[in-house]
Amino acid sequence: MRYTGLIENYRDRLPVDDSTHLISLGEGNTPLIRLENIPATLGKDVDIYVKYEGLNPTGSFKDRGMTMAVTKAVESGSKAIICASTGNTSASAAAYAARAGIKAFVLIPEGKIALGKLAQAMIHGAIIIQIKGNFDDGMRLVKEVADHAPVSIVNSINPYRLQGQKTAAFEIIEELGDAPDYHCLPVGNAGNISAHWMGYKEYFDDGKATNKPKMVGYQAAGAAPFIKGEMIDEPETIATAIRIGHPQSWDLAHTVEKESNGWFDALTDKEILAAQKLLTEKEGIFCEPASATSLAGAMRDIKSGKIPEGSKIVCTLTGHGLKDPDTAIAQCKDAMININPVMDEVRDAILDNM
Repeated sequence: MRYTGLIENYRDRLPVDDSTHLISLGEGNTPLIRLENIPATLGKDVDIYVKYEGLNPTGSFKDRGMTMAVTKAVESGSKAIICASTGNTSASAAAYAARAGIKAFVLIPEGKIALGKLAQAMIHGAIIIQIKGNFDDGMRLVKEVADHAPVSIVNSINPYRLQGQKTAAFEIIEELGDAPDYHCLPVGNAGNISAHWMGYKEYFDDGKATNKPKMVGYQAAGAAPFIKGEMIDEPETIATAIRIGHPQSWDLAHTVEKESNGWFDALTDKEILAAQKLLTEKEGIFCEPASATSLAGAMRDIKSGKIPEGSKIVCTLTGHGLKDPDTAIAQCKDAMININPVMDEVRDAILDNM
C-alpha cells in the first residue's frame, strides 16, 4: 500500500474524521538508523539509533506538526496561517500553505536565519516579514497579531502541532519493538520533547510498549533557559534552530523531565559542531547543527556513565544538513585540490591522499 502521510497512517490516533480534508506531503515514516561506527569510539557498550527527521518533505521534523496544524486550519475555514520562526517552521508552513492553497505569513529574525531555510520559505511563496529582533520577539508579535488579523497560528502553541509530532514516538516503538531506554532531543521551543513524551505515554498506556524512555533535552550553552532556570532575553548559538530564550512549551517540558526521570543539559557550539562533523564523517549522515546537539549530549553522558552501558538510545536529528550549508562548509578546513586536467595529476592527487 502506498504511504500517504502520517495523518492517514495514524488516523485513529489523531483528531480527524472521515470528512477531514488532509493536507499532506507524505511526511513521517523517516529512517531510524543504527549507528555503526561512533559507538565504538566511546569505549562503552551502548546501542545508538538516530531518527533522521531531516528526510521529511521540507527537511525537518516540523512537517509532522505542520500537516496537522494546516489540515485543522483549513478545516476551520482559515485562509491564512502565520508563524514566527528561526527557519524550519517557516519553510514547513510555507510548503503546507502552498499545498493547501492558502497564504503563509512568516516572521523571521533579521540576519538570524540559515540560508537554506530562508530559500525554502521564499520559493514556496510565503509572505516574509523580517523583524529587527529575535525569535522570541517574533513569537510575541504573532500571538498579538492573531487577535487582530484573520490568521491561524501554526507555531507549537497550536495543540495540533504536538499531535502530529507525537507520531515519531509511534514509529520508533514500531521499529524497535519497544520504547528505547533513553530518547535524546535538541531543545529550543521545547514542543518536540513534549510531543514525543505524549506519543510514548499513549503507546505505553495502550500496551504497545512495555516501558517509557527517560527523556533528555540538550540545549546550546548560549541559549539554555532550562539550564539557567529562567528565560533568556538574548540567546546566541551557531545552532540557529534552537536559538530560543523563551520556550513556549516551558511548563510541558518540565513535566516531561519530571515524569520521565530525565534531565536537561547544555553544550557549547564547539561540541555541537564537532558532533555534526563526526556524524557525517563516521556514519554518512548529514544533519544541521541543532540536530547534532542530541548526539553530542548523548555521547558526553555515555562517556561519563550518566547513560549507563547496555542502554538503547534514540537521538532525534531534527533537520537536514543542507538547511545550513554555510556552517557546514566553514567546518571543512581542507582546501580543494586544484590540478590540470591530465591523468598523471589526478593519479598523484589520489595517491597523495590515500
